[in-house]
Amino acid sequence: MSSTTSRPEAAKPPMREALVAAAFQLFLERGYEQTTVDDIVALAGVGRRSFFRYFPSKEDVVFPDHERCLADMTAFLAASEPDHEPVRRVCDAARLVMLMYAENPSFSVQRYRLTKRVPGLRAYELSVVWRYERALAAYLRDRFAGTPDGDLRADVIAAATVAAHNNALRSWLWSDGQGDAAEAVDHALGSVRTAFGAAPEPSADAPGGAPAGVRAGVAPGLPLVTALPDEDDVVVVVSRRGAPLWRVVQEIETTLARK
Repeated sequence: MSSTTSRPEAAKPPMREALVAAAFQLFLERGYEQTTVDDIVALAGVGRRSFFRYFPSKEDVVFPDHERCLADMTAFLAASEPDHEPVRRVCDAARLVMLMYAENPSFSVQRYRLTKRVPGLRAYELSVVWRYERALAAYLRDRFAGTPDGDLRADVIAAATVAAHNNALRSWLWSDGQGDAAEAVDHALGSVRTAFGAAPEPSADAPGGAPAGVRAGVAPGLPLVTALPDEDDVVVVVSRRGAPLWRVVQEIETTLARK
C-alpha cells in the first residue's frame, strides 16, 4: 500500500490586499496614469465590481489604510479622559499614523515615491492630511471650549502637530525607510509638546523661577521664552494669560533662530 503526501497550497492573500499588490505592481511597471482599473482587476483575477467594493477610485488603492487609521485616531481621541493633557493626547494620536506607515516600510516607501511623481496623488494625499488635522482640531476645540482664543489655539496646535509628524515621516521615507521612524516622529512631536504643552513648574534655584542656565528672550507684553543650552534641544515657554498665540509662536521662532 502506498501513500502520497500532498503539500498544502500557499494561502492566497485576501482580495483587498491582492488588489493593492496588483495595483502597485502595475504602477511600477507601466506608470500610474497608464494603469486602469481594468488592468488591476485583470492581474488580480477578480471583476470590476470586486474592486469598487473595496476602493471607490483608483486613487484610493494607493492609500488603502488611511480610512482605518482615521477611524482609529477618532476613537482614540473620543476615549480621552478629562485628566489627559490635551497636547500630549493629540501627539499620541498622531503617532497612530506613524505606526501605520511603519507596519510595512517597503510599501510605504513605494507609495511615497509614487506620490511624488503624480500630482493628482499629491493633491489626494493633502486631502487626507487635512482630515487628520481636522480630527485633532475638533478634539482640541472641545477641550479648549470657553477659554480665550480656544478655537484658534486648537487649530494652531493641530496644524503644528501634523506638520511636525509629517516632517519626520517624510525624512524617514526619503531615506528609504532606514532608521527608527518612531524615534524620529517622537522627537518632532516633542517640539510640539514643548511649545504648546502645560507650563513648567517654577524652579527654586533660579531668580524669578526661571530654570538655571537658560537664555531668555523677553519683550514687553510678550511671553517669556527660554532656550536650554545647545546640547538640549528644548524650548520652555511661559506665556502671560491672554497673550495672542501668534505672538507666542513668533517669540519661539525668534529664540530658536538665535541658537
